[in-house]
Amino acid sequence: MRVAVIPGDGIGVETTAEAMKVLRRTADVFGRAIELETLPWSADHYLRTGVTMPPDGYATLRQFDAIFIGALGDPRVPDNRHARDILLGTRFELDLYVNYRPVRLLDARLCPLKDRAPADVNFVVFRENTEGLYVGVGGRFKAGTDDEIAIQEELNTYKGVHRIVRHAFEFAKAAGRRSVCMADKSNAMTQGHALWQRVFREVAAQYAGIEARHLYIDALALLMVQAPAQFDVIVTNNLFGDIITDLGAALQGGLGLAASGNLHPGRTSMFEPVHGSAPPLAGKNVANPMGAILSAALMLDYAGWKHEAAAIEAAVQHAVVNGQGTKEIGGSLGTKETGDYVAAAVR
Repeated sequence: MRVAVIPGDGIGVETTAEAMKVLRRTADVFGRAIELETLPWSADHYLRTGVTMPPDGYATLRQFDAIFIGALGDPRVPDNRHARDILLGTRFELDLYVNYRPVRLLDARLCPLKDRAPADVNFVVFRENTEGLYVGVGGRFKAGTDDEIAIQEELNTYKGVHRIVRHAFEFAKAAGRRSVCMADKSNAMTQGHALWQRVFREVAAQYAGIEARHLYIDALALLMVQAPAQFDVIVTNNLFGDIITDLGAALQGGLGLAASGNLHPGRTSMFEPVHGSAPPLAGKNVANPMGAILSAALMLDYAGWKHEAAAIEAAVQHAVVNGQGTKEIGGSLGTKETGDYVAAAVR
């Protein structure tokens, strides 16, 4: 398995290093061959060369079996153009239309909700990843004046909505999940989200054994806090998915534990932890690497390495339950020491 590794900026470099450490240990334990090739694209690289990605950058990424990207963002690049080209560019250029976010509570003490057990927070969010409000359609007129007009348009296509909704139902079917909930704001956004309504009804009719449910996005957010146990699979658009997956991360213990995949089934896909680059924390050995490690597990699972992925997930859960992690999840270990512990637990 060949993996392109882009460590990123800030704490991304540190958490990625620990994820790669665990990957190497896992491959060794299971007798697998894994080749990790580090690509230098980052804020440092951009400031040194003026290049965010080389002209053949996306073509280069397509040659790998998978891509792992650490957190990106650096105050020395105020417009974050390197992050836009590397992260968003990869999503769009490789057509990674599925943003896959498992929300799983590993230990009850980490949930901010009272009296919630791991069984109460165990669902998956699928976010449409290539359309919506993030396509950059719009503009500003008379910018910087009192007459400024700013327009940002949401793009929804039948193809884009259909494939993400179908993916959610296919996942539910394969994983034995009992329900799929689609969230939109069709009572206010009556044109674009009418398409989501139409497609959801069409696709749901083909999966008789799976409960199909619709909620407005504000109601979904409320119920995620009040009664998260009712959710199995959630599917929604780009913007709403971006928001509710951070809420989901809070339910599972924080962004430091949140993993994600950016997928195009059957093609090279990209995996990343959800947390930011946190420049003030860089180099202090305090960042939680578990989200990055769990993202590596998602990558192995997607590649068909089911036992290897399960071993990493079990090792992370063992570490969390036993208080062997960084400070914000109740441990006393540093970034490197947490990676060491998880790697040892895999063995």
